Amino acid sequence: MPPDNPLPSAHISTHTPLIPAVNAWEIYLHDQGKSPHTVKAFTADVLLLAAFLAPDRPLGDISTNDLNNFLSWMQKGRGVPCSPKTYARRITSLKAFFRWLHQYGAILIDPAEKVVQHSVISPLPQVLTPDEVQAVLWVADRQRRAGQPPGGGKPDARTYTLVALLLETGIKKSECLALSPVHIDPEAPGGALLFIRYASPQNRYKERKIPLSPEWMAAYDEYSRQYTLEDHLFPWSQRRLEYLLEDLGEAAGLTKHLSFDMCRWTCALSDWRAEMDHNKIRQKLGISKIQWREVRMKLEILAKGED
Repeated sequence: MPPDNPLPSAHISTHTPLIPAVNAWEIYLHDQGKSPHTVKAFTADVLLLAAFLAPDRPLGDISTNDLNNFLSWMQKGRGVPCSPKTYARRITSLKAFFRWLHQYGAILIDPAEKVVQHSVISPLPQVLTPDEVQAVLWVADRQRRAGQPPGGGKPDARTYTLVALLLETGIKKSECLALSPVHIDPEAPGGALLFIRYASPQNRYKERKIPLSPEWMAAYDEYSRQYTLEDHLFPWSQRRLEYLLEDLGEAAGLTKHLSFDMCRWTCALSDWRAEMDHNKIRQKLGISKIQWREVRMKLEILAKGED
């Protein structure tokens, strides 16, 4: 049975031109709580189809062959580069749009159903080796105890607190930027916990509690005494925190570009090699079972590469 939400317009039918239907779909996506970025990308993808077909082409006249011709045009005839990842997303957009129309009875047959979905696997991420992790933590700990640069000032636990948290919890950059001191529970019964929360109900599955080690809590206690922490755990801009990681990587002698994403994957790989239950790794990362398929495959490859 279709969902409870009706079509935004009761007048959409097989005779409706494509663009008014896309406008109605945009309203529907917003109502479903989709992110502005997702709504913009999905609707832009389908509006490309409207530019390819005749502007007055009714929905009921659009066939699977039309969609395949459109996809071929995007790859070979449009004259604008279309990466494999973008191409795959556009197929996803078409399928979601026509499935929505069919689900609510606006069209009798879903022409996108038989369009072949192309799965695109992004390149393997860069990770830190165990020796590189130790080098990064050693330099950050020297800054923590002897100042910035090492030996050049008063003790500063900021960089150590940041990088050790990322390597220990595997949280994303956006999650780190959203943290506040209230997200840390030092008195939890089983040990200190980090709470990852989301404002949108759509992202509730990403919410989770991650254990924090006594070693990290000790550094955090020092850090919280050195800096005024109110609304944000790390009250600096995204770019400033990225610079802190970049500078730390250089100071540790890395040839790699130390980043939030590298720390996240390094944490996941460390848990994988420690034989943590795979479902617990997935939950710790805050990703869906569908996303986990690709992440699991990459972790398998990365782990074999270290053997």
